[in-house]
Amino acid sequence: MKPSTRFPIPQGTLDMLILQIVSLEPAHGYGIARRLDQISRSVVKVNQGSLYPALHRLELKGWLRAEWKQSETGREAKVYCLTASGRRQLAAEKDGWGRLSGAVQLIFNEGKGT
Repeated sequence: MKPSTRFPIPQGTLDMLILQIVSLEPAHGYGIARRLDQISRSVVKVNQGSLYPALHRLELKGWLRAEWKQSETGREAKVYCLTASGRRQLAAEKDGWGRLSGAVQLIFNEGKGT
């Protein structure tokens, strides 16, 4: 049996990933999930039960703004865009993630003669 290429997203990471995707261009929920899947080469797959509560949470925090627009299928869809506050939060998240991943890499490399 082939091992799954999917793994659970660490707590708090989904919000950061959503902010990043929406920073590229405004998108509706399905579009956000599809972009996460595409960009991550199907490693990051988000189900609706996680995505929509996260979008609502980010909207309540003022990091995303949403408005109803007609989608490419002709149906109404809630389209999310990043606010100035969301942009600042994303920058802070990226900085923290960079520091953490750098520290983890140092720990992994310890003892390898690097």
